[in-house]
Amino acid sequence: MDPSTPVPSGAPAASVGSPWRLDDYPRAIIHFDGDAFFTSVEQALNPSLRGRPIVTGKERGIIACASYEAKALGIRRGVPLGEARRRCPDLVVLPSDYETYSLMSLRMFEIVRRFTPMVEEHSIDEGFADLTGLRRIHRDDYIGIARRIQSAIAAELGLTVSIGLSLTKSLAKLASDIRKPAGLTAVPGVELHQFLAERPLEEIWGFGPNTVALLQTYGLRTALDFVRQSPAWAERRLGKVGLEIWNELRGDSMYPVRPAPTSTYATISKGKTFSSPSTDREFVYARLVRNAESAFMKLRRHGLRARSLLAVLVKQDFRRRAAGARLDRATAATHEILPALRALFERLYEPATPYRATMVVLGEIEADHVEQPDLFEDRPRIERMTAASRVMDAVRELYGKHCLALGTALFLSSHPRTERDEEPWRRTLRLPGENARRRLGIPMWRITV
Repeated sequence: MDPSTPVPSGAPAASVGSPWRLDDYPRAIIHFDGDAFFTSVEQALNPSLRGRPIVTGKERGIIACASYEAKALGIRRGVPLGEARRRCPDLVVLPSDYETYSLMSLRMFEIVRRFTPMVEEHSIDEGFADLTGLRRIHRDDYIGIARRIQSAIAAELGLTVSIGLSLTKSLAKLASDIRKPAGLTAVPGVELHQFLAERPLEEIWGFGPNTVALLQTYGLRTALDFVRQSPAWAERRLGKVGLEIWNELRGDSMYPVRPAPTSTYATISKGKTFSSPSTDREFVYARLVRNAESAFMKLRRHGLRARSLLAVLVKQDFRRRAAGARLDRATAATHEILPALRALFERLYEPATPYRATMVVLGEIEADHVEQPDLFEDRPRIERMTAASRVMDAVRELYGKHCLALGTALFLSSHPRTERDEEPWRRTLRLPGENARRRLGIPMWRITV
């Protein structure tokens, strides 16, 4: 058959043919995903919220996360709070407490690492773990180990996670979405053909709407339809990534679990939604500069520098304008890009227009090794800015992220406060010695007297 001709699709799940694998778990990979993580953390820390419809995102005016009780009422992420309140007058709306969510995330990953050192943090509320070869150590099968991970997280943190167990990361992620919340779906190799026959293309990790639409023009509808094609056909239509996904879905691992934290980036972006839209030019610019400061802090933390800069302004109606610039030289010093950032801002800003968010994206990122100076560059000035950045990082390490900031930060306090500026409860209950920027990294206390 011509490799460019797709195999006919449409086979029902009951007649998908014989398994193409005769082994259950040549590799055992799990994907664990916190269920409605932000709201679940709020409910774990405040038991009075359990069983009630709650959402986070009060500071943004749109829902960042909805509890399962809220989802049952049709309330989803991204819905404006006004509309959500109309649907559910008893809805509990909370400001997002990302610091606490991060601390709970840290504890969740620490629990998983008790069972295996091969743990990859995919996001704040989900990750992968490789359990291959650990059955003898834990005296349990892979499903049993996965259940013990679920039980430990529930007992110690009061959170539920859904887990998918299979041969590759793509299959494990596909499986973890099936039984939510607190579900566990295991897909051994001998059952892959049946499992993939029931999964539509839209659910495959790495397939966006355009890829799905392309495959559907060839009559493909399910993951099984896709893996029935030849590898040459998959690569010709979707390139190298398509071939990798084809292999992953057939149970051949192309994406190993990587326990080391990410230290290489194609881009670094930082954005911030205002507590309420603003038409104040200097406030909006100050927010953009604060984004740049945060992005460059991360850049320096990983020993990197950037050569391109993108500024984004988001209007109240969610329309956005963006403009970019390529820098004369790659840099890790925030001060060095400020003239370019101001020029981009002036191109984008429209007077009397309310803005709701800003974002800075750094690109063309490279390692910050010793560089060859340019003959005509102002080297003393560059070295002064680099030294200033090092000093600011050292002070921030001691006293908090934005304790020392650029002068534009003075305009941040000019923004009028609204109900969206309500602080999370954990920020209002400080222990002796804690302040707004430095608090103990303990999300909750469990003390029995």
